[in-house]
Amino acid sequence: MHSAAELVTTVASLAPLPTVYTEVRDEMDKPTGSCTEIAHAISADPALTASLLRLVNSAFYGYGGKIETITRAVTILGMQQVHDLVLALSVSAAFSALKPQHFDMPAFWRSSVMRGLAAREIGRSHGILGAERLFVIALLADIGHLVMHQSVPELARDAADASKRNSEPLNEAERRVVGCDYVEVGATLMSHWKLPACFAKIIGAQLLPRLAAESAYEAAIVHLATRIAEADQNNESSTAAAERVSPVIWTTLDMQPPSFRDIRECAELDLANYVTLLIPDAGRTRHGH
Repeated sequence: MHSAAELVTTVASLAPLPTVYTEVRDEMDKPTGSCTEIAHAISADPALTASLLRLVNSAFYGYGGKIETITRAVTILGMQQVHDLVLALSVSAAFSALKPQHFDMPAFWRSSVMRGLAAREIGRSHGILGAERLFVIALLADIGHLVMHQSVPELARDAADASKRNSEPLNEAERRVVGCDYVEVGATLMSHWKLPACFAKIIGAQLLPRLAAESAYEAAIVHLATRIAEADQNNESSTAAAERVSPVIWTTLDMQPPSFRDIRECAELDLANYVTLLIPDAGRTRHGH
């Protein structure tokens, strides 16, 4: 049996976050954190600079090509949003080096981006300030599965097979077969990377949002966004998928099942474009097929 910390340590050594992200995070953590220093750190990485400018000038933010420098991006978006986007791009860059066997990486990233877009749309529809942070948290919410399939691929597949065979929740099968589940692994990775505490709290409670305490609302958003991404991945109708969402989630979010379709359609609108912007390699190769 394996612990979440054991799996995370193995993968983190194979796919460390780029130094530029660490520099941005450390600068943000300083009481005198400087936009200028953050822009300087990012600008030292030409590939990241190009990706970040493409993203902030896309329909994702709607500035239409008017942001030409990282300094201006930090000034307009603020340090937190730039930090979160650098994190998203850094994770995709770090994990592009991993090639777990029999694991469909393009499908994984497509589903991850879909979940992020759905979470952001839910957040926006509720008037949540900083809904873009929800996008990044939801984007990373399933990262535990990637870690498991890289670290203990045979056990991860055995758990998935057992889940289907026995109609058993996947996280329960993973705890029985592997020793931990993907949400525990994901939350442990967030802590290992020293990300803001809300990342680990929300990702760790995505299956039972009330466990996130003061972040239960955001965890419920990620929970619903996951159901939307799963419906997209499985070609399931929005009506059928919405019926399987717990009434507790709808009550927590003060939403009704018919809104499932609307959120899904908004998230799907530019999904392919955002996958290309955030995960440039996602559509190029398929590992294990």
